[in-house]
Amino acid sequence: ESYQQYRNSNPLSHQTNYYKSEIRILNAFIMKSTSLPSLLLILLLSIQKSLSFYIKQLTTTSTRPASPLLKMSTFSPCELNAHPSTLPGDPSLLLITNVDLGEKKMDVMKACSKAIEEATGKPEAYIAVSVTDKADVIFGGSADPCALGNLYSIGAISMKSNGVIHNAISDLLEPFGVDASRMYINFFDMDRADVGWNRKTFAG
Repeated sequence: ESYQQYRNSNPLSHQTNYYKSEIRILNAFIMKSTSLPSLLLILLLSIQKSLSFYIKQLTTTSTRPASPLLKMSTFSPCELNAHPSTLPGDPSLLLITNVDLGEKKMDVMKACSKAIEEATGKPEAYIAVSVTDKADVIFGGSADPCALGNLYSIGAISMKSNGVIHNAISDLLEPFGVDASRMYINFFDMDRADVGWNRKTFAG
């Protein structure tokens, strides 16, 4: 009787766990076939050992705790009972300018929020933006159009992402007369314990 014939007739082959089913059938076949040539028996034992190792690796991988970074992306502001230390944290932009944004102000704010999401990888659900226009601001001793900004984030602060954000906001303010050379944005990488949210800090 061949192994394939034995396997097809064995009720173990109908178990839901394919790999565990295979190894059990192989063990039973080896025990049943004591008259097999020694080289073939050694080969079967080698296959059985390899399958055992592979199943162990699969089990270890499937039961390993998920990375905190993977957990972060699964939360939303509605999950207020979630422990803050598992949440993405706060990217918030405070931007002031001496120009009048008029009816376009909300559009500018929403575009800033999208730019921060794209540059930092943080969910927009956690991004806050406040823009104050028509403010008293000077730059280089001049009241010509200018802007000042502070962006705070728990992580995701880097030279690359900072530059992307400054460039994006410059594009948004340029139609209102604000040149990119007349806008500072300061970037702050915050500790989780230094950012409060939902009656706690993001550290818990």
